[in-house]
Amino acid sequence: MADELDALHTRRGILQAAGTLGMGLVGTTRLASAAQSVQTANSPQAHRASSTDPDLTTADILIETLIRWDVQFIFGIVGDGINPIIEALRKRQDRIRFIAVRHEEAAAFMASGYAKHTGKLGVCLATTGPGAVHLMNGLYDAKMDSTPVLAITGSTFHDLGGTHFMQSVDTQALMRDVSIYNIAVTGPIHAGIVGNLACRSALGERGVAHLTIAKDTQAMRLGADKPSMENHGLRTLDGLVFSHPAKGCFPMIRLTRPAASGISVPSLPISSCMPATRF
Repeated sequence: MADELDALHTRRGILQAAGTLGMGLVGTTRLASAAQSVQTANSPQAHRASSTDPDLTTADILIETLIRWDVQFIFGIVGDGINPIIEALRKRQDRIRFIAVRHEEAAAFMASGYAKHTGKLGVCLATTGPGAVHLMNGLYDAKMDSTPVLAITGSTFHDLGGTHFMQSVDTQALMRDVSIYNIAVTGPIHAGIVGNLACRSALGERGVAHLTIAKDTQAMRLGADKPSMENHGLRTLDGLVFSHPAKGCFPMIRLTRPAASGISVPSLPISSCMPATRF
């Protein structure tokens, strides 16, 4: 009887271990499939909305721009001040994934960590006012580690800024110290121009770029926007290629001049370890 019980426990342990391993394999397969599906959808053969479609909104054009820059994930929280952007993401969920978090600070740290790990552009999204404020810790992490991150924030209606409207925060002033590129998007045409510049600045200068968009401006249609008298069809490139790409990783630690004892003292890290050729 005792031998039969031992055998039963042994078989049960084997089955439990096999089940656990199987769950792990299934989880790994699903993650790989998700990444593969995004990459396939973002391939040149995948369908892309025409940038001249008059029904495209500012949010649509911004998300299309991110897709062209090979952005596969956006970290953030749904909020009333960014509803048009969330809708643009929903319509393109086969090409770009929105990763919902519980706090905007986590979104910024996740974007920074993703960029450090992959060498690609990390993107985080936050709503008006307090949502933008909560991004700051993660964005300073990206700034201090020279990490390419794009922060997108909502702002109050375009004609209610400076009126003490609910949750109104001057997000451009807020982001001035942490960012290397910091612009308020004024409409669909402008989104197509500065979206490329923001991505290029973050990747090329290895830092934080910030775009803020009024809630009503996010929903503005391209057909309703008119270029200024000095904008004669301005276009910006949607890619970045280094003329002399570095091979391997940038050095993490720089050795200073030998101290009095003759031993070189390592300084603080000067950059993250990311292959430049991945840009």
